[in-house]
Amino acid sequence: MGRTTPLSHLLLSCLLLVDLGNLAQAEPIKIGLNYPRTGNYKDEGLELRRGALLAVDEINQAGGVLGKPLELLSKNTSSQADKAVSNVDYFANQDARMVFGGATSEEAIAAGQRARERGLLYFATLSYANEVTGLAGHRYLFRESNSAWMSARVLGEYLSWHMPRQRYHYIIVDDAWGRSMENALRLATNSTDRARHGRTALPSGLVRREQYLAALNKAARSEADILVLVLLGENLQRSMRMVHNMGLKQRTQIIVPNLTKSVVQQAGPLVMEGVIGTEAWTWNLPSQDNIAQGQQFVERYISDYQEYPGSTSASAYSIVKQWADAVQRTQSLDSERLISTLEDHSYQLLKGQQQWRAFDHQNVQSIYAVRVRKRDDVMLDPFKQHYFDIIHHMDGDQAAPSQDEWQQERGEELQLR
Repeated sequence: MGRTTPLSHLLLSCLLLVDLGNLAQAEPIKIGLNYPRTGNYKDEGLELRRGALLAVDEINQAGGVLGKPLELLSKNTSSQADKAVSNVDYFANQDARMVFGGATSEEAIAAGQRARERGLLYFATLSYANEVTGLAGHRYLFRESNSAWMSARVLGEYLSWHMPRQRYHYIIVDDAWGRSMENALRLATNSTDRARHGRTALPSGLVRREQYLAALNKAARSEADILVLVLLGENLQRSMRMVHNMGLKQRTQIIVPNLTKSVVQQAGPLVMEGVIGTEAWTWNLPSQDNIAQGQQFVERYISDYQEYPGSTSASAYSIVKQWADAVQRTQSLDSERLISTLEDHSYQLLKGQQQWRAFDHQNVQSIYAVRVRKRDDVMLDPFKQHYFDIIHHMDGDQAAPSQDEWQQERGEELQLR
């Protein structure tokens, strides 16, 4: 009993070919990816697209969604909100049923609003400002990435335990995320006194060398114990190379609240070693926590790209898989029905338990404080990309703002609309 004959194998193969043939002939279901192919965050954009393509391919190999194949449409935003908005219109005109992506909070807020006007769900990535699911939040906007509050709380707890009563200096990019992250981390580290804990605000977009230099010289003169760089993408890479060349790491602990694999990869582990920040996911977490689907994702990514996936790829991959799962559970592409299906839905995919929280549509998940490993240790790894040691973690419910805190930020509008 239970043994299959050669004829059985042949019949199964024929059925599989028929199913795949039917899938290929069916009208595809389109989804749209907003991603920065050029500009300050182009390295993160590459990771977003890779993660999305991997999810689409897996879903199609498993039979698609509602018996139809998924098709990924992608458009460059150059990390500009106006381009992200026009891309949403393009996707909607191409009959896309969902849009996701972005590398700045301004993109997420503007594109999310436009998606709502076009009746489409928008899932934000790399958009850390509290406003995304706070003051600017609405029913059609979901955020998979963590908020500034979540990063600040895990960092604040770690720093208060291990580096108490230190003098801070902040260098921020003057945009929604930069201001949000600075305010949250000041509260979490008791560094709200700006006379003692100074700052420099750099303009959004790419910054000139003399602006970096003036900001870093000011930080050096402050004699701060901890230098917080609220920067991402090429801005962070360039400033970190200058920090390294100036020798600031020898006398100051560098904090980068939101680290990504691509930043360490592009700046180099020697430049980044010892830097402390946060990550929502690292490639070795699934193996440590015995998460089978996470391990399969890592193995597939390595097979396709000959390198480890970062949290950026994991975020895009998870969004596509979660949206497709909601469509399958709902048996519908209707945005209103999908919102109800997603709200308060708990799941496990690439890490431990996660939830799409109903009252603000924030993805609640564990957050990790990480330190960039020494270059010599990184070089021992087969891919030379084992960049992070996890030094602290916090459960999502503890890290995310409570409903009372969320409502205080919202003011009179106490529900998503």
